[in-house]
Amino acid sequence: MAPPPAPQTMKERILETADKLFYLQGIRAIGVDTIAAEIGISKRTLYNHFPSKDALIAAYLERRFVHAGPSDKPPAEQILATFDSLERRFAAKDFRGCPFVNAVAELGPSDRAVKKIAIAFKESRRVWFRDRLTELGVADADALATQLVLLVDGSIAQDLVRDDPAMARAAKEAATVLLRNAGVDVGGGVEPVKGKRPRQK
Repeated sequence: MAPPPAPQTMKERILETADKLFYLQGIRAIGVDTIAAEIGISKRTLYNHFPSKDALIAAYLERRFVHAGPSDKPPAEQILATFDSLERRFAAKDFRGCPFVNAVAELGPSDRAVKKIAIAFKESRRVWFRDRLTELGVADADALATQLVLLVDGSIAQDLVRDDPAMARAAKEAATVLLRNAGVDVGGGVEPVKGKRPRQK
């Protein structure tokens, strides 16, 4: 039998709780008092692990900063699979958009620490696209990578407004056209958008 998972440290519990509350309810709406009460600890205990709310916000965003793992799939397939992943994420009841965009929108561009993390995340995604496009031999991989991340962010915004995961499929169709125009063999393409899924209640 596999050994049981190690129990969470208090710091991990605080960060996991903050992650859930910040993402679902908003950074400004949630104070450290609420996070401490949710866990059943004092504010002093929380501050022993995170000296300020700003430090906790930064840790929350860094926790969300997940790099794409290696893949054996062809580069074009990896690129288009990004939009399949988005469609699955959009269908989840707890989807509230991009946490980095949300944080900048809530806290404003003057919060340089948050903006720096958000820019780093967005650029890492753009560079990931650029690297896959370079593997495919695309002439202007940098420009096309920027266009692909715009499709990603645009589909996220459209889903939030429309509550319709098919926005990711539409973005995938547009990405397929861009790849073909850049000389990439994407096979048979993607199926057309077939309409909305029933609205969740």
